[in-house]
Amino acid sequence: MKNALIVGIDYYSKVSSLHGCVNDAFEVDSMLKRNDGGAINFNTKRVTASNSGDAISKKQLKDLITKLFAQKSEIALLYFAGHGHIEKTGGYLIASDAGDGDDGMPLSEIMTLANSSPAINKIIILDSCFSGIAGASMENTEISHLAEGMTILTASGEDQYASEENGRGVFTTLMVDALSGSAANLVGQITPGSIYAHIDQSLGEWDKQRPVFKTNVKNFVCLRQVTPPISIDELRSIIEYFPTPGFEFQLDPTFEPELKGRDAGMAEPVEANTQVFRVLQKFNRLNLLIPLFAPHMWNAAMESKACKLTALGEHYRRLVEKELI
Repeated sequence: MKNALIVGIDYYSKVSSLHGCVNDAFEVDSMLKRNDGGAINFNTKRVTASNSGDAISKKQLKDLITKLFAQKSEIALLYFAGHGHIEKTGGYLIASDAGDGDDGMPLSEIMTLANSSPAINKIIILDSCFSGIAGASMENTEISHLAEGMTILTASGEDQYASEENGRGVFTTLMVDALSGSAANLVGQITPGSIYAHIDQSLGEWDKQRPVFKTNVKNFVCLRQVTPPISIDELRSIIEYFPTPGFEFQLDPTFEPELKGRDAGMAEPVEANTQVFRVLQKFNRLNLLIPLFAPHMWNAAMESKACKLTALGEHYRRLVEKELI
């Protein structure tokens, strides 16, 4: 069982209200609830505050977070979009009824709940200002205390604001893009690490906010499954064509199905070879292999050149060889 608590707070009674957090919560809920294709993924509970009628109090926020991390599950995921606050006593997530920053839910308390949770994997994702302090020791913020299975992904560092653009959080917009498939590997898995990499690469070095990623895990968990760009059977066939590291697969004109462009007397296509060539071309489009001494795969076939795996291709060849795919 995978459980996710998704909180988005726009309405604040005593401090300035926000505009994109509720939208962000709905988007994240939609992404996590089901995998690509409609299969059930997370059991989600979405709680949002748009106005005084659905305001979220500190007590309500604390009770929800406590319940999330008290349950035995494969994954317990907390997503929060709203105001954050930091001072000498630490960081806080701000509920609708907060008057001062330290009226909020202390991040240290959230970390205590998460670190002691019976859930196998605990994931905290925060789109709030100063959220990078989550998990840090108050004695030395350069040190983080994370139990095994704990992962933290935040929109900004401990001294940075989290920005909104066009009614959406910049961080969450990129995260939703990652969950949509932009951060998937070749078997269609999206992990916390791949989401961070996508966000990190999308924000320039000079941006005012930088994501923070902290983890203590032996293996990354899959947060969402999408349709892979190549079938698993085709990916597994990589070892048939490239049985050893550095192997060069020899091509010739019989692999190219197109008749146009052939010189007189050139061998015609062979169906078995053209079927193999279609798979090799997919590998090429996914940066798994490159033609040798030819600009394109068509040229490599027509000129009887070879092709070989890239570093990424060798990585997936090893995974198949070890029966990890």
